[in-house]
Amino acid sequence: MARRSAASTRRKQASQPDAASASHGGKYADIYTVDKKIPRGKVATYGQIAALAGIPRHARQVGYALHTLREESGVPWQRVINAKGEVSPRTWSENHLLQRILLEDESIEFDEHGRVDLIRFGWSPGFS
Repeated sequence: MARRSAASTRRKQASQPDAASASHGGKYADIYTVDKKIPRGKVATYGQIAALAGIPRHARQVGYALHTLREESGVPWQRVINAKGEVSPRTWSENHLLQRILLEDESIEFDEHGRVDLIRFGWSPGFS
């Protein structure tokens, strides 16, 4: 009975609007909208997404928003990296390893220092 209840709860939550987005005045939704525009094979920085979402100088807020995403969201969270061109390490999981794998699957290359060339792979809205 408990398993059925937990599965039912997850389905119900997945069908409801994102509570985190609603509690942040819709800014998370703005972040997700911008993130979804990053084409396959390109990356953007947290700061770039923040500016395009109307919250300049709030790069951390982008990180928080991406952290709250559900697996089935369809938002390409892996395409957002830090301003150094690096995948930001996480202390609470190994998602940074998954992020690199997903980016490499999109033909994004890393140099010997683990950095992406933002000139070559960086997304320029309007010039994709």
